[in-house]
Amino acid sequence: EMIRSGTTTFCDMYLFEDQVAEAAKNCGIRALVGEVLYDFPSPHYGPIENGLRFTESLIEQWKGDPLVRIAVEPHAAYTCSPQLLKQCHELAERQRVPVITHLSENQTEVDEILKRYGCRPVMHLERLGLLGPNLIADHCVALDDQDMELLARRNVQVVHNPESNMKLASGIAPVPRLLQMGVNVALGTDGCASNNDLDLFGEMDTCAKLHKVATLDSTALPARAVLQMTVQNGAKAVGLADKIGQLSLGRWADLIVIDLRKPHLTPLYEPVSQLVYAARGADVRHSIIHGRLVMENRRLLTLDVDEVMEHARRFSRSIRSF
Repeated sequence: EMIRSGTTTFCDMYLFEDQVAEAAKNCGIRALVGEVLYDFPSPHYGPIENGLRFTESLIEQWKGDPLVRIAVEPHAAYTCSPQLLKQCHELAERQRVPVITHLSENQTEVDEILKRYGCRPVMHLERLGLLGPNLIADHCVALDDQDMELLARRNVQVVHNPESNMKLASGIAPVPRLLQMGVNVALGTDGCASNNDLDLFGEMDTCAKLHKVATLDSTALPARAVLQMTVQNGAKAVGLADKIGQLSLGRWADLIVIDLRKPHLTPLYEPVSQLVYAARGADVRHSIIHGRLVMENRRLLTLDVDEVMEHARRFSRSIRSF
């Protein structure tokens, strides 16, 4: 779905991420992935000590790969003890990889961390030493002024997931304010369980309109700013600002071709506006990732879609039978 809708690079947190890494490599998509870590036993690796060892082994396994990179991924402040968060930070520092976590996703999380530690989630991570340019903080919805100032001062990478936040009724992240303060905010979809699709074109449209209606200001988040969040800001967030995110000499060849010969894309006056407000993932005709053609004329060249969907349907039937 991601390749067919024009995504060339994705970031993922869940279980069995060794398999996600292998799948990404096999189908030729760029990925930053990591096994989710939390205080309770995992159905994959068992106790948390195993999870930290597993993460480090993944980092070593994929070190230097042109497509797959590994991050250290503690789930959130409310599922990870301060000790675990510190261990994750130390592992990431030692291995020079990013840390990815959910942060201030909703008011309930803020209230819980205030109750446990006497401060808000952003300050909690600041006290533990996690805030910095190597931290990718997902959601960042329930923020106050001090939170935003800390994120800006520490150059934290923020990923905005508007459709997920809407579906889960988490609230509306203060994205225009964060951008004004100099925070690098990238655009994401979150996972299928809370979205339900992974089409970044649809996410751009939602993002642009959501913040206009939230602020009652039609200029609050212009189309060009949203496109930048999706491309250049996304590249910076995953630590590849000098490699991808724009077409220029010396950068890696990640590019997509959009078919503009569609009724909903005709006439074309302003390309950026058309991409953000009208284009859909299904308008992507070709996808090239790291110089390799992975989709041509809507046909995937690196995997068999029918076979993949049949596997998914088979798993679905087995789950329904429980």
